[in-house]
Amino acid sequence: MDLVPALREPLEQPLKSVLGPATAKVMAEHLGLRTVGDLLHHYPRRYEERGQLTHLADLPMDEHVTVVAQVADARLHTFASAKAPRGKGQRLEVTITDGSGRLQLVFFGAGVHKPHKELLPGTRAMFAGKVSVFNRRLQLAHPAYELLRGDGDGGEETVETWAGALIPLYPATAKLESWKIGKAVQTVLPSAREALDPLPPALREGRGLIPLPEALLKIHRPHTKADIADARARLKWDEAFVLQVALARRRHADAQLPAVPRRPRPDGLLTAFDARLPFTLTEGQQKVSREIFDDLATEHPMHRLLQGEVGSGKTLVALRAMLAVVDSGGQAAMLAPTEVLAQQHHRSVVEMMGELAEGGMLGGAEQATKVVLLTGSMGAAARRQALLDLATGEAGIVIGTHALIEDKVQFHDLGLVVVDEQHRFGVEQRDALRGKGKQPPHLLVMTATPIPRTVAMTVFGDLETSVLDQLPAGRSPIASHVVPAADKPHFLSRAWERVREEVAGGHQAYVVCPRIGDEEDEPGKAGRKKPPASPEDTADKRPPLAVLDVADQLAKGPLKGLRVEVLHGRMQPDDKDAVMRRFAAGETDVLVATTVIEVGVNVPNATVMVIMDADRFGVSQLHQLRGRVGRGSAPGLCLLVTEMPEASPARQRLNAVAATLDGFELSRIDLEQRREGDVLGQAQSGTRSSLRMLAVIEDEEIIGEAREEATRLVAADPDLEHLPGLRTALDALLDEERERYLEKG
Repeated sequence: MDLVPALREPLEQPLKSVLGPATAKVMAEHLGLRTVGDLLHHYPRRYEERGQLTHLADLPMDEHVTVVAQVADARLHTFASAKAPRGKGQRLEVTITDGSGRLQLVFFGAGVHKPHKELLPGTRAMFAGKVSVFNRRLQLAHPAYELLRGDGDGGEETVETWAGALIPLYPATAKLESWKIGKAVQTVLPSAREALDPLPPALREGRGLIPLPEALLKIHRPHTKADIADARARLKWDEAFVLQVALARRRHADAQLPAVPRRPRPDGLLTAFDARLPFTLTEGQQKVSREIFDDLATEHPMHRLLQGEVGSGKTLVALRAMLAVVDSGGQAAMLAPTEVLAQQHHRSVVEMMGELAEGGMLGGAEQATKVVLLTGSMGAAARRQALLDLATGEAGIVIGTHALIEDKVQFHDLGLVVVDEQHRFGVEQRDALRGKGKQPPHLLVMTATPIPRTVAMTVFGDLETSVLDQLPAGRSPIASHVVPAADKPHFLSRAWERVREEVAGGHQAYVVCPRIGDEEDEPGKAGRKKPPASPEDTADKRPPLAVLDVADQLAKGPLKGLRVEVLHGRMQPDDKDAVMRRFAAGETDVLVATTVIEVGVNVPNATVMVIMDADRFGVSQLHQLRGRVGRGSAPGLCLLVTEMPEASPARQRLNAVAATLDGFELSRIDLEQRREGDVLGQAQSGTRSSLRMLAVIEDEEIIGEAREEATRLVAADPDLEHLPGLRTALDALLDEERERYLEKG
């Protein structure tokens, strides 16, 4: 098969051998484009028609933009300055228009001469620069520009470059304008004819898709809108299919690995545990448990994602799986993202198990095992004992943080790894823990962030998915309301009254803030966790509210006389644990905290949560936070405090959260409002998102079909021996970093 490298050559050529070193360097450093193939897959963001001008009215602030417009007016001003005291300083102001709005361009000093001669009224050109505001007007200072001339005006080359009627505008950087990228694409475009097609011919023909070389030509040099549609349809399929083949191969390889089947003993630990539960499992919990037990009983490692709404009882389902493994003679490890959460899980597991968690102790039940906690901040003696219990097999269950992954930790027989809150946990850590088993252990990943089906297929495509969407009996509904503090300050006063009323009724409250408030000594840390806000959300905003300030103001003001405490991530672990214990025991009325309480904190007596600056949190995060109240028999209340105006996108997000308790619906909204790259692999692997065309929500059908096709193809030909084009595409998708990411699953 030495033919394949020869076939690949044209698209694998380094850009520096084709474009010249300076351009190639900028492309590599700023756009991550290194080969001819990379550049051909750098698709236009949108297209301009010659007769139709861009919307200048919609320009985003502080972004690098390319606009096509006509010069309406150009004026040269002379002024005195320190450098030119005799009034010889020059400033050229050019006003451009596109019919929807006007924009000012400004050129200074020596830079005015060329544009003064070229940018005459009536001239059409493309302009690129960073949008800023001067004297309340949008402007581009010293933009780069490219004149758009008609035929016969000495500009044939430009017209040829911009291929007929549609001008492609590329994702660009300050160092490289869209049209320079376009010219570079034109240089390498002939190589597109050599592109190996990753789609099997039968699949391509069966779905009426155009060949890849044709798609690349049409996406970069379309003559009609139909060309663009054909090219996009084809390129979307490539992305969906190649990614799903990578995941299908991962699943196929996992299915070949050996694992020890783990079946619960009749009348063993699991039976004893079920007998002492004070309630019956929901139908959903029973169904998901059956799926997990079926997986555990096979000779290949389970790889399962357990999605559940906040409070749907995931921990109970995971604990029953862990007990089944202990029953079969193995050990189970649960990995939590924070010490607070690890301690909380340990406490709740020990409480749920009672005497079954007292293996080897007086009063322990006959089938009992030991449940140990392992965190980084434990004392040396306790840590030594925990490590010994794991190595001897005395401890059937261990709950811990990253400390579980350290080299010193040895297991007697690790059979199951449960990872809590996937989105806080890197793939490398998951992998390191899996390496601790004599054979690959079974893996259960839990997340309380509901993930739309397509994202689950795309991001967690190597895991089988189970969903818990039923809340256990006894969970109370949560009412959510937006509190517009700027428009209606009396609503905020009423919010604090509601907190006092709940406390007077014997309940407790959370107040959540975006930052801690002691960041001054650590510059750059402030608000690092908050999601990127859109420009209109951040205009003229004060710094985010801080836990320490808010707690102080509340204790002296609207919540005076109540027992107010603070909790945040920079406290010592023992202090954090002490605060949580006091709150859980009802010794604190109001806990003012950061999002450290977002996952897993369980205090059934807490009925109200006030989220300050709620617009600074993502939709899914707000849903997570809200799930901390209404965990007992009393109804929950969540108040989303914001100063954003009613028409802003931020307020629309908050209204969406207030309007539904359906996490899956909210996760769709969240995904539609964020860039997709944030959701896919990128967060896991640190690489650019591989999806350039595919939109995970809109293209649900394509992703589902591609997954089915990929699964069939890999079952028939796992090594893709008959599909060199597909192997090449996989190599391009799975650069080393992504390959490691998928390998680690």
